[in-house]
Amino acid sequence: MTLAFDPIEEAAANWRSAGWTAIGAMTAATAITRAHQILTGRIDAALAPLGLNFSRFEVLALLSFTREGMLPLGKVGDRLQVHPASVTNTVNRLEADGYVRREPHPTDRRATLAVLTAEGRQRAERGAAVLADIEFGVAGMSAPARAATDRAILELRSAAGDFA
Repeated sequence: MTLAFDPIEEAAANWRSAGWTAIGAMTAATAITRAHQILTGRIDAALAPLGLNFSRFEVLALLSFTREGMLPLGKVGDRLQVHPASVTNTVNRLEADGYVRREPHPTDRRATLAVLTAEGRQRAERGAAVLADIEFGVAGMSAPARAATDRAILELRSAAGDFA
């Protein structure tokens, strides 16, 4: 639904009228949240015909980039920066579809490996092609705008301790 006005700009005006503070922070957070909704919708819609969503694709892609096509579940969570319960749920679904299988870790009996199957590798490659076709949902943004977005969000991620 397209509005005749920018609702974030309207919210900022309402905040100003109410005498509330941190208006710039509110508009930035709201814009990022709305952008996330837009991207998630576009990405998930593009991946749906493959039986994937973005989190499932991310696991397949991550495993496809490893030498052996496998990682301990804990490392999957660390690399994708998601909670262990989310990794378990996602791997369960990928395993049910035959894209991943679980194996015991050969040297650490406490760990379980997520192992990419041949079908999972093909699905990851198809997903990557589909996402490239839709420019990962950011079609409509110029290259300079994409780079500026990367830099701005990098600052936020760094301040949050995403990486050293």
